[in-house]
Amino acid sequence: MTSSVAAVIVAAGRGTRVGGDLPKQYRTLAGEPVIRASLSLFSWHGEIGAVQAVIHRDDVAAYEAAAKGLKVMSPVFGGVTRQASVRAGLEALSANSPDIVLVHDAARPFCSSSLVSRAIAACRETGAAVPGLEVTDTIKRIDADGLVTGTVNRAELRSVQTPQAFAFPALLEAHRKAAAAGRDDFTDDAALAEWAGLKVMAFAGEAGNTKLTTDDDFARAEAKRIASLADLRTGTGYDVHAFGDGDHIMLGGVRVSHGRGVVGHSDADVVLHAIVDAILGALADGDIGKHFPPSDMRWKGASSDQFLKFAVERVTQRGGRVAHIDVTVVCEAPRVGPYRDAMRVRIAEIAGIAVERVGIKATTSEKMGFTGRGEGIAAMATATVRLPWSW
Repeated sequence: MTSSVAAVIVAAGRGTRVGGDLPKQYRTLAGEPVIRASLSLFSWHGEIGAVQAVIHRDDVAAYEAAAKGLKVMSPVFGGVTRQASVRAGLEALSANSPDIVLVHDAARPFCSSSLVSRAIAACRETGAAVPGLEVTDTIKRIDADGLVTGTVNRAELRSVQTPQAFAFPALLEAHRKAAAAGRDDFTDDAALAEWAGLKVMAFAGEAGNTKLTTDDDFARAEAKRIASLADLRTGTGYDVHAFGDGDHIMLGGVRVSHGRGVVGHSDADVVLHAIVDAILGALADGDIGKHFPPSDMRWKGASSDQFLKFAVERVTQRGGRVAHIDVTVVCEAPRVGPYRDAMRVRIAEIAGIAVERVGIKATTSEKMGFTGRGEGIAAMATATVRLPWSW
């Protein structure tokens, strides 16, 4: 039986070493809040069943904006220390008690899906595991006057990162034990676990999984983010459905009143179907029919938002982002204009992108062809996707 896995995203700190009006986890990198990268990574990861963010009570609005459209649990408020914040996240998960929990710092936006998978695998093997990097610099021990008193064997050292993975019951018990003992000085969960008597294994971390702490970190991260997504892809999609019996159609995830319905295996949303094909085309990953064949009765009458979420997940799994979506709807009726803004908002929510990155246009075919005769409706879409060059 596969173990259930949850993630706690620690985001209650104030980021005092970074300038600006916002805590560092809400500052943007390439137009995206730092915290969204972590929320998106864990919410889309196939092995993660629940994502619990821990935030500061003053950051509710900023968090909601950053998490919009993502499948995450309602956030809980953290404490004065990181340790207290992690415990708040664990307590929030305790009702459903997963088998494994990953604890990750929101200020590490470059964690990869493969590192998350390795953390889960290592925890299944040992019960507690942390990613670590070998120390390459020579480390000296000094006294109060700055005089060198010895050289540390760096072969025994690791620079530890997150996500750190633990058997959930053991970590929750360790946190409760530390709270009862009045200990609130542990700088990471591995240190607390060691104090509680747990054996913690170190596995290979990632050099790119850096933590953002200073303005210089952000400057380097901004350049890194843009450079890492230099593989710019464009895909196109087209979909058409005939009108049939009914009193409405679905367009861009929005119910649009109309004198007729549409004929299709799912909800026949031509806008979302065209967008799905455009995204899959940018990935060279087939089309909607390949992944959701009409012959499969699971998709009969299905809401098309799940198809778009699937396509976006394919992008996220490759470490990429959907940068822009543009759609043209072709029909004589219904009128698209009154629903345009609602469609843009809904598509942005499903795709997990800003509404400013979604364009909707409409046109007629001047009474020509099947759309001109009012026999059906069509949509054309273009999707711009940014991927790392490694894919």
